[in-house]
Amino acid sequence: MIALVQRVARAQVSIGGAVRGRIGAGLLVFVCAEPADGEAQAGKLVDKLLKLRIFGDEAGKMNRSVQDMQGGLLIVSQFTLAADTAGGNRPSFSGAAAPALGRALYDAVLAHARARHPDVQAGEFGADMQVELVNDGPVTIPLRVN
Repeated sequence: MIALVQRVARAQVSIGGAVRGRIGAGLLVFVCAEPADGEAQAGKLVDKLLKLRIFGDEAGKMNRSVQDMQGGLLIVSQFTLAADTAGGNRPSFSGAAAPALGRALYDAVLAHARARHPDVQAGEFGADMQVELVNDGPVTIPLRVN
């Protein structure tokens, strides 16, 4: 499973002009399932997200997690994280899970996150979404869990 994590001051996702999810300070997480992924990878990803120490402590060091600072999680599906551009200028997305598996694993990530964290917002799998964010830092971290 692939994720792109951005530490944000605020973020929101809209569909058709209507806000679907919004957080203040926290993590905006773009998620892509791969064909070999399963429930275990969804759980591992959430474990990593909740423990990832990328928020500043009193000394200004990245030493606090989203749980430590009681921040929000905005989780958005994004199959384009599996893009392969090695074959030319038009990306191939064959590295992404098929839509049925992708949806199931995105839902699993949301379920794991909601069971363990109080402020979880989401986009909509397969929707045309507009994401607005203020990246804090900027801090952007790529993650892959197997």
